[in-house]
Amino acid sequence: MADRDVLVEALDGCLEAQAFKDYTVNGLQVEGRREVRRVLTGVTANQALLDEAVAWQADMVLVHHGYFWKNEPARITGMKRRRLKTLLANDINLAAYHLPLDAHPTLGNNVQLAERLGLVSEGCLDGVPGRGLVHVGRLADELAAGGELDSAALGAEFSRRLRREVLVIAGHDRPIKRIAWCTGGAQDYIGLAIEAGVDAFLSGEISERTTHSAREEGVTYLAAGHHATERDGVRALGEWLAAEHGVEHRFVDIDNPA
Repeated sequence: MADRDVLVEALDGCLEAQAFKDYTVNGLQVEGRREVRRVLTGVTANQALLDEAVAWQADMVLVHHGYFWKNEPARITGMKRRRLKTLLANDINLAAYHLPLDAHPTLGNNVQLAERLGLVSEGCLDGVPGRGLVHVGRLADELAAGGELDSAALGAEFSRRLRREVLVIAGHDRPIKRIAWCTGGAQDYIGLAIEAGVDAFLSGEISERTTHSAREEGVTYLAAGHHATERDGVRALGEWLAAEHGVEHRFVDIDNPA
């Protein structure tokens, strides 16, 4: 069992939350009970995840996508009211970390995705060292050992590893050697990837304009799913919290095809 404020301070410090200018509140978003024994993690604080937290008698829900986003309606009605009522009625804390979790050098979504897919980061194309979001690098030796992979073959391998179909926009027919990536809704970073001269860029989402950029600039684009590319960071964060502070941890993956 641990003190809520101690856990939040540890999370804030680990992720350097105050160093990021974000679109939401990072850290404790909804206050619950002081003593925390069980922490449930998930990608998004949707109602299904909150119901799992209630059933498991969790004391804290820790997510990547929480509440209180910039420019969202301020009224506490409908879905927002139901979610907040669930947390408050059951005295459950809600903590959320958005960009700080994307960028963390060991627990972050980008490095965790690289580990799952077999990518080796050689730096970032944006941000200050240690806080960049757009990674650039190469295929790991074990992935490249199978021979030179073209766009379709790489997409098929990523689909297998993510357990979901990856959309591939093949901008060329050469082997993939240099690749950049950024989890979530980062399709508009394709311009940075093009400037860096990579063979492929991977993110979670795709826009209509992304297809044209990929085809006309000769770079392959892989849309692997916003949810699918951001499952591993919060899981790793929960495991770290459990190891460092002795709380019970459970990760729940609420399916999302987007």
